[in-house]
Amino acid sequence: MELKLINIGFGNIVAAHRIIAIVSPESAPIKRVIQEARDQGMLIDATYGRRTRAVIVTDSEHVILSAVQPETVAGRLAARESAQGDAGT
Repeated sequence: MELKLINIGFGNIVAAHRIIAIVSPESAPIKRVIQEARDQGMLIDATYGRRTRAVIVTDSEHVILSAVQPETVAGRLAARESAQGDAGT
């Protein structure tokens, strides 16, 4: 299996196959998820002090904060998958 990496901003990269969800940080349930991850030591802050715009949840229950919009991260993921699909044909 080839390792696919997604840029989540400021040179930070996440393994695409580990991503479960990419969500906005605005809702109360997501804020609770962030706080619980912080309390358990499972939070990775990749915002470099900027405003959190996307919350990435992984299959290892890590929560990653990104300063890039969720649509942008999802677009990069989709572009990577379509480019890989085109290369295989």
